[in-house]
Amino acid sequence: MTFPALNVFPPNALSTGVDGRDEDASVHDQVYEALANLLIQGQIPPGKSVSLRTLASGLGVSPMPVREAVRRLIAQKALELQPSNKRLRVPSLSEDRLKQLMMARQWVEPELAFRAVAAMTRDTIAELKADDQRLMAALGKGDVDGYMQANHAFHFRIYRLAQADLFLDMAKTLWLQSGPFMRVVFGRLGTVQLPQDHHQELIRAFETGDAAAVRQHMSDDVHEGMELMLEALRAY
Repeated sequence: MTFPALNVFPPNALSTGVDGRDEDASVHDQVYEALANLLIQGQIPPGKSVSLRTLASGLGVSPMPVREAVRRLIAQKALELQPSNKRLRVPSLSEDRLKQLMMARQWVEPELAFRAVAAMTRDTIAELKADDQRLMAALGKGDVDGYMQANHAFHFRIYRLAQADLFLDMAKTLWLQSGPFMRVVFGRLGTVQLPQDHHQELIRAFETGDAAAVRQHMSDDVHEGMELMLEALRAY
């Protein structure tokens, strides 16, 4: 399994600075974010076993910061350790658990979008439009990675404006658990068969400051995406 190397650590990054604590924390955080992004973008397929050493090698870092990141991801139920061989994998997702994820996302994410209305600016709306343009271009080319990156950027650009850290952390955890299964959707439908999302409606609602419409369009967007996952899981 090969991932893009992080290439963010200078030589001897783990042994520089005052007693190394700040540098260690920075490395650990960057490795965690890198692994989290791989999961959200479906780069680690559901059910596939992977070792800690393989993850470290694929990211171009030592096993130590990967071990700490993996502990965090296991606590968030994004990864699990198999007792039989001590290898890691994305947990299997039952239909019941996916329905729970749908319900949770449909509560948390519309609320974040609703709270973001007051902080929305013209510059952020322009960035959302650019995210959506990248998303649509990726769809047209059948670029799964590009689609998933742009979709994630669009949603979390909104959510970070909400100034609701607890809800934001919940949304991140929910995406960690559901992201790998979006790849199952693409495997079943491809990119060209995906239904139209609600991003344009969301942007228009943000432009007019219609918070109720923002909440509804985000709910519809999450619901339709998760319904696709349910359909793909049933056929998986």
